[in-house]
Amino acid sequence: MPATPRAAIIPVTPFQQNCTLIWDDATKFGAVVDPGGDLDRIEAAIRSQGVTVEKILLTHGHIDHAGGAAELKERLGVPVEGPHEADKFLLDSLPEAGASYGLDGARAVTPDRWLAEGDSVTIGGLTFDIWHAPGHSPGSVVFMSRDARFALVGDVVFQGSIGRTDLPGGSHEQLIRMIKEKVLPLGDDVAFIPGHGPTGTLGQERMTNPFLQG
Repeated sequence: MPATPRAAIIPVTPFQQNCTLIWDDATKFGAVVDPGGDLDRIEAAIRSQGVTVEKILLTHGHIDHAGGAAELKERLGVPVEGPHEADKFLLDSLPEAGASYGLDGARAVTPDRWLAEGDSVTIGGLTFDIWHAPGHSPGSVVFMSRDARFALVGDVVFQGSIGRTDLPGGSHEQLIRMIKEKVLPLGDDVAFIPGHGPTGTLGQERMTNPFLQG
């Protein structure tokens, strides 16, 4: 039997970013996805679920997703994996981004492993395949569990919307193309957790998302 993923969403930062604690229900080994800040809240969720965190995963390099990664890495003693190396400039400039948004404590972070198209990441008995999906940021990646029909999409696509493309390195045309060519073909039945807002399914977005029609 394939491993069963479990997830707890922990809204962090004034941007209410969906930091996600994801784990393999059989082993209770897990990962923290996009720790933008509010690390005490994240650690409380880890304790309450009884999860042993093996790694930190980053979908992309924006402050609300990666601002707490360097400190959480130190607190937990685990490696950081992702995003794609094209977001290095964002991860290097996290202190400046934090200052500009009034978010204290943001530190630059260098992942222990950059992720590229075709790579895979393991969490306990779970395997997530990596899709590089630039447009919101140059190095945005999507984590997809084929067995569980479940994806972590960061700010690539939301329920009823898409990621912003007016930030450095963003491209509206590229993002729409990535969603239509890479993300939606993963399957209508795939459930996803986005970087902000409610969860959804790719089929619902294919049929109703106003940015993806026509």
